[in-house]
Amino acid sequence: MSAGSSEPIRIGNASGFYGDRFSAFEEMLTGGPLDVLTGDYLAELTMLILGRDRLKDPSLGYAKTFLRQLETGLGEALDRGVKVVSNAGGLNPSGLANAIQELADKLGLHPKIAYVEGDDLLPRAKELGLGQPLTANAYLGAWGIAEALKAGADVVVTGRVTDASVIVGPAAAHHDWKRDQYDELAGAVVAGHVIECGCQATGGNYAFFNEVRDFGRPGFPIAEIHPDGSSVITKHEGTGGVVTIDTVKAQLLYEITGSRYAGPDVTARMDSVELTADGQDRVRITGVQGEPPPPTYKVSLNSVGGFRNEVDFVLTGLDLEAKAELVRRQLEQGLRKKPAEVKWTVAWTEKPNAETEEQASVLLRCVVKDPDPKVVGRAFSSAAIELALASYPGFHVTAPPEDASPYGVFTAGFVEAGEIEQVVVLPDGTRRVIEPSAETRVLEPAEEAGLPMPLPQLVAAGRPARTLTREVPLGRVAGARSGDKGGDANVGVWVRTETAWRWLAHTLTVEVFQDLLPETRDLRVTRHVLPNLWALNFVVEGLLGEGVASQARFDPQAKAVGEWLRSRYLDIPEVLL
Repeated sequence: MSAGSSEPIRIGNASGFYGDRFSAFEEMLTGGPLDVLTGDYLAELTMLILGRDRLKDPSLGYAKTFLRQLETGLGEALDRGVKVVSNAGGLNPSGLANAIQELADKLGLHPKIAYVEGDDLLPRAKELGLGQPLTANAYLGAWGIAEALKAGADVVVTGRVTDASVIVGPAAAHHDWKRDQYDELAGAVVAGHVIECGCQATGGNYAFFNEVRDFGRPGFPIAEIHPDGSSVITKHEGTGGVVTIDTVKAQLLYEITGSRYAGPDVTARMDSVELTADGQDRVRITGVQGEPPPPTYKVSLNSVGGFRNEVDFVLTGLDLEAKAELVRRQLEQGLRKKPAEVKWTVAWTEKPNAETEEQASVLLRCVVKDPDPKVVGRAFSSAAIELALASYPGFHVTAPPEDASPYGVFTAGFVEAGEIEQVVVLPDGTRRVIEPSAETRVLEPAEEAGLPMPLPQLVAAGRPARTLTREVPLGRVAGARSGDKGGDANVGVWVRTETAWRWLAHTLTVEVFQDLLPETRDLRVTRHVLPNLWALNFVVEGLLGEGVASQARFDPQAKAVGEWLRSRYLDIPEVLL
């Protein structure tokens, strides 16, 4: 790395999750110039999966896909001088580093390999008041990665760092930023947040997907990060997908909370972000302000919550509510021991006088959970299937229920920064401790941004006001992107003109949001205003129960809540349509 360079550093990302497009690693290396190639493999659910891997084999606990990608990509990266930085180390970064060295020896390559550890708090979980989880990992920052790159590492792997850290670390090393250059670091965090989820920045999962000119194989995103922390988001020429202000804005709103986006190195002010077009498939991010990080580190805690099972009964034709009530009563009476949790849901999708059997049917789902696998295992499955010839007319299920399977519970913990010892192991084996930030600031909600001027009263002389609005789906004028944060969901909503913003900011209140999404009415919903992005972000607490691994609802990661919101009808001014 050329520390202190005045040239931007070009960082591409080749993975947004464990299971992303395998060929992206090679595509990014060969598709155009890069300085650094990153990969994000860790999510809340992934940590649980890796924890179960480690239980079976203590030498595992890392993302094996990354190692397979290096079989063909490592030589290419070394030949091109591209550094590789990834959090694929998961629960075992030293084990992954050793496996990479073994692979390099086999291939006759000589990379300098470094790794970052210190995030694993499982041995100290009880001492730190974190209970007895299966995994306990602090979200580390970027400075261990930066030290490794400054020491000449070609490949750096980490455990649980924040998703953006694999981008911030290379930028900090390249530009020789200091620990208190908060605006520059915050700019890199924002750029990292945009590209960390792969194709979600280039048209994937995009509300206005019909505008994407080439959806065959969207290219993965690239951030060109400048010395002042500003950046340009782009992709390799000739790749599919698209990079626009709106695709970038959608990703900026993904899985955030309020105006302050906290991390272990800096708190980025999301309400300071400014986006401008910079040519085809190029969007410039400027104006990002940063503040000292909070005095605590967030900790990802995963536990085995118990065991679960489920069955989907198909109800067809007439008397659907009576059929549902009958099978509910029969199944619950047939269970020798009632599970700790029994949840019934119905997807009312039938059409009257339907022309196909599927359109005449609904799904009645029963999900059961219990600490004892025997209670929700074969005993439950047998009780359900034994009703096949003794229940409602037309009885059948989508698939026979199987044996009980374990489910996970995610919770977030917090520990004082001084309790964490981040260590980078350099290519020569030297171990270097990375001290936490010397300056911290307690995280508090940002002062609420002022609302824009409302639209003038939409009444014309001699015309009733109702003729100036039309009841149509919100998605006719607004985009949305939603996701999960443990058991909470966030829904970012944005519009594309100032006029629409003047309407949205005053119309889509928490009360209206909850009316549009009835599942949220009994939950706490907080609205955050981001005027620079013409956007609102709603945080819905508890919508996802105990997190994605517990599979508490139909859409356990809240990926489609935003699209549900966009499909709901509102009275929208005709001037916006």
